[in-house]
Amino acid sequence: MILVAGPYRSGTGDDPRKMEANVRAMNETALALFRAGHLGVTGEALALPLLEVAGSTGPGDATYEEIFHPLAEQLLFRCDAVLRIGGPSEGADLMVTRARGWDKDVYTSLDDIPAAR
Repeated sequence: MILVAGPYRSGTGDDPRKMEANVRAMNETALALFRAGHLGVTGEALALPLLEVAGSTGPGDATYEEIFHPLAEQLLFRCDAVLRIGGPSEGADLMVTRARGWDKDVYTSLDDIPAAR
């Protein structure tokens, strides 16, 4: 199981269309991982529906801060590795730092990921 970590809000000015494009890029990468025999996951896939149900009014509100990155960290803890994609992102860089601290593999390219066992 590999966490795909990339920008969500970074560089978007919180424009929903740009954030949606970032989520799509992560989902496309997760799909490529799946087709290569891995289980690619994103924190956004779990966090965004929870944020909606919890009544978040938008990125950066108290509910977002309570759920978004903490959920991704919990998910990462259960993953075998992280794949860092995209441009600048404090959140994605945090996932890389956490992964290294937990002695998990960190990849920066799909081509670097070993074949699924």
